[in-house]
Amino acid sequence: MAKVRAPLFSFGASGKLAKSLVYFGWKGLNVVRSYVIPANPKSADQVIQRNYLKAAVAAIHTAQALAVQGLADIDKSAYALLGSLQATPRTWFNTACKAWIDQYVKGLHGAIYRGGISAEADMFLTTTVFFTDEGPNGITAGDFWYGTKKTALLTSKVAAIGPADAASANLVGLTNGVLYYWQFRPTAHVDYVGMNSGIYHGTPHA
Repeated sequence: MAKVRAPLFSFGASGKLAKSLVYFGWKGLNVVRSYVIPANPKSADQVIQRNYLKAAVAAIHTAQALAVQGLADIDKSAYALLGSLQATPRTWFNTACKAWIDQYVKGLHGAIYRGGISAEADMFLTTTVFFTDEGPNGITAGDFWYGTKKTALLTSKVAAIGPADAASANLVGLTNGVLYYWQFRPTAHVDYVGMNSGIYHGTPHA
């Protein structure tokens, strides 16, 4: 039986409704889906998809547990901002997982971004983000894309890939007092192309 916490289809409910709909909470969201009993809940395709998700979740937890440059609130906010661009509501966790799984589906490799920094100075930002990648090859090149709108990151700067799995760049010629959004996008190794970071932001000032 569904447990209604407010008028149905409004604030939320939980449980099964007449073997038709299932209401439940997922990562802070109130969601509903059709009630389905899979004919074979452990089909080959389902097992593959579950393994993709397990790998993504394990990578996120590993990044969160790092004592230095671990996945922190600023990184969660960056993933959440990236997720807000999607057509459906998406938490930071779901955004990070989906990006990883999408890579696996394409036969590529995933990465988790962490320790994002926007060091603010006069007319420029020094942007840095760390990454935890996996697979036989690592991220070896990329660009920082930035702009004054999260939906229009139109200017790019080649990143310096440094030690400790970090990418950084100085974004110069900016306007003081204006909020800029930025995102790191790998260009090599090819296994990581498309595995972009969340969207961070900073404001240059004198």
